[in-house]
Amino acid sequence: MVRERGFTLVELMTVCSAATVLAALALPSFQAALTKSRRGDAVTALSVLQAAQERFHAGQGMYAPDLATLALATRSEHDFYDLALQPDGPDSYRATATAVPSGAQAGDLACPQLELQVRSGFVTLGPDRRCWNR
Repeated sequence: MVRERGFTLVELMTVCSAATVLAALALPSFQAALTKSRRGDAVTALSVLQAAQERFHAGQGMYAPDLATLALATRSEHDFYDLALQPDGPDSYRATATAVPSGAQAGDLACPQLELQVRSGFVTLGPDRRCWNR
């Protein structure tokens, strides 16, 4: 008597079904982790902007009025965020990093915009401190 080796169709379908269920359970967690890691692009861009502003302030006695004065781009390094700078007097400014609407971060509902506000040397991070965690 010869014994055949291999898998039956039922066994293959069972394994495929189990793999599909596991993937469906893991995918949202993976996407959330990926979204959170991309926020690092905004954190880095705003940190670079803040350092450039402090150098400018040390030399000029006031903060720069726009990104062009600081020779900085209007997009983050990995193109996930648009950057903006709004002056608020010689000793204050507000910098924002907003997720590009058509980009990979567009689905970040928890932190669609990160904000760095400096008033007389004091820094406030927004909208929530958790958005700044890397």
